[in-house]
Amino acid sequence: MEGYLAVFGFLIIITVIGLLIWGKVNPIVAMVMIPVIGALVAGFGFEDISDFFGAGTAQVMDVAIMFIFAIIFFGIMNDVGLFNPIIKGMIIITRGNVVVVTIVTIIIGAIAHLDGAGATTYLLTIPALIGLYKQLHMSPMLLLMLATFSLGFMNVTPWGGPVGRISSVLGYDNPAALWYPLIPWQIGAFFLAIGFAVILGLREKKRIEKRIENGEIEANQNINSRELAEDFNKRQLEEQAASAEKRAEHPVIIWINAGVLIVVLALMLFDIAPPGLAFMIGLAIALPLNYHSVNDQMGRIRAHAPAALMMASIILAAGLFLGVITDSGMLDALALSIVGILPEAVGPYIHVLVAFFGIPLDIIMSTDAYYFGIFPVVESVASNFGVASESTAYMLLLGSTISQGFLSPALWLGVGLAGVQIGRFMKYAFFWFWAFAIVGLILGWILGIFTI
Repeated sequence: MEGYLAVFGFLIIITVIGLLIWGKVNPIVAMVMIPVIGALVAGFGFEDISDFFGAGTAQVMDVAIMFIFAIIFFGIMNDVGLFNPIIKGMIIITRGNVVVVTIVTIIIGAIAHLDGAGATTYLLTIPALIGLYKQLHMSPMLLLMLATFSLGFMNVTPWGGPVGRISSVLGYDNPAALWYPLIPWQIGAFFLAIGFAVILGLREKKRIEKRIENGEIEANQNINSRELAEDFNKRQLEEQAASAEKRAEHPVIIWINAGVLIVVLALMLFDIAPPGLAFMIGLAIALPLNYHSVNDQMGRIRAHAPAALMMASIILAAGLFLGVITDSGMLDALALSIVGILPEAVGPYIHVLVAFFGIPLDIIMSTDAYYFGIFPVVESVASNFGVASESTAYMLLLGSTISQGFLSPALWLGVGLAGVQIGRFMKYAFFWFWAFAIVGLILGWILGIFTI
């Protein structure tokens, strides 16, 4: 019986992963239809599937709620320009220094990714800095790569995506519980990214100087970083003015918004309220604070609802997928079969091997395929060798979160904004992504976030 369930579990998982990598169907289609069809063929009835559905969606419901309200809340914080003064100030302090520009890119990228959306990171960071990069003859691929570094280490927040997916698989009601041990790693990874930025900045400076010596380009004179900062600010104000909704303009409101953001984060950090409730409260304050008309408030919700509902619906569909393969016994049977095949020396380190190849896997796979397809199997196999589920989760998370793969819509947006070719960019950035991930894994081990 176990072998029978293992075969069906394998077929369901590999088919879902294959469809997600193929990219021709929506993740919801793959994670709903394949488990249902697989369960029916395996001999389960709709009553059983209903039970699997109930158990699976109960497992992920809190995460889905968090995503809905977090995405809308941070969307409104961006709409009202909460982070614009910081970004403007960062651009001004560069003063045309190549190394300072690379460091500032990391900082701006980190600020831009507070909402957990890769698209927002690229939309804020690249247009803000591309003019400066061009004036200094710096490579736009370097700008895109550094923005992706920031996206990576910031993406381990509960609302960032990967932690929410892992929480769904492990059945955590509060994704922030997985995040707390990662906060020291995030701080360390920020400084690690600054270190990489300095190395890459010095490398870029030498490349530019060599081109100047060869007569390929002329040295820049009098880079006006303040003017570039004003251009960024002007673009942001024009975008806000173009919105159909009228927002409150009083200068004190920006500070109140900052206070609301701090309170929301504090509610989670000190475990006073679960993330979903914290973001609900934050959104309920931010809407009337910034938009006095009910129609304007509804307009802002409508503007951010597509992104929020997309993430929530994928999480709920994953709940059905996880419910089928877990509650049917397929995942346990598959894990036991793999344990029987693996050499005794390899089994206890399967999570280490997969984490080491996290960047190559992430580049060719979608995030959903990695966390909903690969991770449950690796976690289940590693558990049979006595490895704690959290250790496996943290290793696979830190081993893959730095890069964006070919199947990431956000990366394609970044490539378009930077004006580069995706194949050339991957060739340019792959070594640095993988190196950052491996050093990040070593940092996680030193901090005791996981065990090997």
